[in-house]
Amino acid sequence: MKQGILAQTKPFIGQSRQSIRQNADCVVMVPPKEFGFNAQTAQDNEFQTRSSLDQGTLRAQAMHEFDAMVSGLRAEGVQVVEFDYPLSETQTPDAVFPNNWFSTTQDGVFFSFPMACENRREEVKPDALVSTLAQAGRVVKQQDSLVQYVEQGSFLESTGVMVMDHLSKTIYAGLSQRCERESLQDYAERIGYPHVVSFQTQLPSNQPVYHTNVMMAVGERFAVICLEAIPDYERRFVAKSLAKSKQVIDITIEQMNQFCGNILQLETVTGDKVIAMSKSAYMAFSPAQRKQLASHGKLLPFDVSTIESIGGGSVRCMLGEVFLPQS
Repeated sequence: MKQGILAQTKPFIGQSRQSIRQNADCVVMVPPKEFGFNAQTAQDNEFQTRSSLDQGTLRAQAMHEFDAMVSGLRAEGVQVVEFDYPLSETQTPDAVFPNNWFSTTQDGVFFSFPMACENRREEVKPDALVSTLAQAGRVVKQQDSLVQYVEQGSFLESTGVMVMDHLSKTIYAGLSQRCERESLQDYAERIGYPHVVSFQTQLPSNQPVYHTNVMMAVGERFAVICLEAIPDYERRFVAKSLAKSKQVIDITIEQMNQFCGNILQLETVTGDKVIAMSKSAYMAFSPAQRKQLASHGKLLPFDVSTIESIGGGSVRCMLGEVFLPQS
């Protein structure tokens, strides 16, 4: 797959003809009961910072932020499925970010993904989550997995590294050690998305952005993106692709560092649009940008400052979208 080129994937024979939705009305959230600084992910996640707090205090603060976010989303009419995952011998400090290891489709397919960091692979518990989803009235008709790519050293951390425009069946992906071309192309073919827009990214440190969903978000009719983080030779191509059907809201590196790109548009049970984001992201958007976003849905800012600073991920990372049909 060449850089800066819209890659064409093979047609998907079993593709559903049902109406395509951009936004989920149900999300999976995982309580941060083992939350902490993850030294493994910190190797390439520049958004993480260490804390002087003791582990008990840290987890209590993270749990408070988590509970408030769950309550807030439910109060707005978004279905939240809490996955109180079974513990194992290896601790999972990043389990609060479930969107990195699974995804779902409207056809009822549940995918599991290859994680780059060893302790994050312990989070991948598809059978347990499928059972929890069934109890919540969401039907998994088929399971599929790309976990085998771990053996090849090829990783693809789900909607952390892939930002989807479901309406145009386009995947946007910033390439990094957590997003390899081979597994990316394989997934696009499996779900029948004919367009993959892959590109390089670069932070001021010259390192790539570890997850695409930190620098961009795609809603039904808008896209937030830090074009500054994309090299000149690809920036215009990515922006042009988004502008075909979206209002493009460009954010700066400084705004990206406040997680302005890590937001997610959702639907309520009544079909209303809401946009979940962190309080820090909300405050970092300019008044004009907030007005633009508010035209696409009610803005829902949540204070997840502990999870953001220690975990290096924000609100969107905490939300695993569920597109599965209801039973």
